Amino acid sequence: MSTAAQNFEPSPTEPNNPASAGGKVDLLASMPWLPCTLSLEVPVPQFTIGDLLMLSKGSVVESSCHHTSDVPLRVNQLLIGWTEFEVIGDRLAVRITDQV
Repeated sequence: MSTAAQNFEPSPTEPNNPASAGGKVDLLASMPWLPCTLSLEVPVPQFTIGDLLMLSKGSVVESSCHHTSDVPLRVNQLLIGWTEFEVIGDRLAVRITDQV
């Protein structure tokens, strides 16, 4: 199972047929193209605006969480699970460890 992030292009799908699902309509399955915002929250203590302005490509920022700590995963600000960081080749990825 690959943990690398993959880019998926929206693809048109046929709307669900309510009769085929026992009368229930799965609204999310009928809209896989609907955009959303995925975010990870990494706590960085004592980070200032000055620190933000000095960031550049290759900057390293120390966080307050241990490298094995789970990081909250949110979609449109709604907590959906927990992740951990993983390095794959020269890329940083996250592995979902728990779903809410």
